[in-house]
Amino acid sequence: MQLSVIIITRNEEANIGDCLKSVDFADEVIVLDNASSDRTQEIAKSLGASVHVAPDWPGFGPQKNRALALAKGQWVLSIDADERLTPALRDEILGWIARPDAPSGYCIPRSSWFCGRFIQHSGWTPDYVDRLFKAGTARFSDDLVHERLLCQGVAQPLKNALLHYSHRSFSDVLTKIDRYSTAWAEQALAKGKRASVLGAVGHGCWAFIRAYFFKAGFLDGAHGLALAIASAEGSYYRHLKLWRLGQTHSA
Repeated sequence: MQLSVIIITRNEEANIGDCLKSVDFADEVIVLDNASSDRTQEIAKSLGASVHVAPDWPGFGPQKNRALALAKGQWVLSIDADERLTPALRDEILGWIARPDAPSGYCIPRSSWFCGRFIQHSGWTPDYVDRLFKAGTARFSDDLVHERLLCQGVAQPLKNALLHYSHRSFSDVLTKIDRYSTAWAEQALAKGKRASVLGAVGHGCWAFIRAYFFKAGFLDGAHGLALAIASAEGSYYRHLKLWRLGQTHSA
């Protein structure tokens, strides 16, 4: 078996179909689902994926390592349910993994969608993510959120982009800010970090300035401004939740 694709899911019925159709060239596709209450599992099975269920949620990194342990291919491609491979990226991947002199890992440029358009600046492009690797040469970090792929050696960049439909609506933005800020705060507290309300405000302001000015978010027009504000909100709530958890932990 040459290529395994691994995907972790929870209530992804709106995304999983298109995701799986974009990787239908793989020798096996493994979906590790976290007890979805929608049609995620049904859709994945109907499209030929090998579906496994994990009733608990250990965090993004540990969950991806669980999926990785199920893969049988010589190569592993890890993608998220809201990501899509283009035909050009598919052909590039197949070309590289067929080579006997192929490096052990690759990073893929990612183009991310924000409420109506793909963002070209704002610190989102280029966004290289380590996703393709020879089995046995990499694993995911144990981070609850913003996990990293820990590879042997340096990952070689691919040319064609992975499409990331990360924020389809502003409701989606708010939901993800809430979910990810909570996980980030819990992880930061476990590492001994602390925060303050004033610090949270400062981090939020800096996140806006960095995204809109230093990362040229203004070149993305109104979407760039909205994204910079969302970045500020995310940073503010991450540190505000860490401050509150610190207070609770000390009480």
